[in-house]
Amino acid sequence: MKRVVIMGIDPGLANLGWGVIASDGTRSELLEFGCLTTKADTPTSWRLRFLYEGLAEISARFEPALIGVETLYFARNTKSAIDVAQARGAAVAAVASADTPIHDITPLQIKQALTGYGRAEKNQIQRMVQTILNLEDIPRPDHAADALAIAIACAHGMKRLMR
Repeated sequence: MKRVVIMGIDPGLANLGWGVIASDGTRSELLEFGCLTTKADTPTSWRLRFLYEGLAEISARFEPALIGVETLYFARNTKSAIDVAQARGAAVAAVASADTPIHDITPLQIKQALTGYGRAEKNQIQRMVQTILNLEDIPRPDHAADALAIAIACAHGMKRLMR
């Protein structure tokens, strides 16, 4: 299979991680990663617009063939869940305009894809990202490392996801 560009997105209103890799489904290479950060004292609508515009620009620059977005998995704090859901919606809308397949991926699927164990700890996932992408250090901030883990998990299932 030829190498394709894959983007991973770790949604959040305060910190939205993103990572872009190139992969053939077996070997993956880091292209770029980062985190879009918004301030709590900024109106939510402005924060969402910033996330939307930032991801739309990143997606246009890299033109990914596949995008993975982590699904929401918590509901203890309703306010946080709503904020993350809104950020996730802005992220999906920003990248959906490119007509690229978007794969919703759960934390369990990410852990299983990277470590083979669904209850892997965060530091285990980060070490696997470092190892798989042959990096000197664990990517920082954590949200960006999580986004790269999402992209790698999508790369592992790429043949199935791109149908």
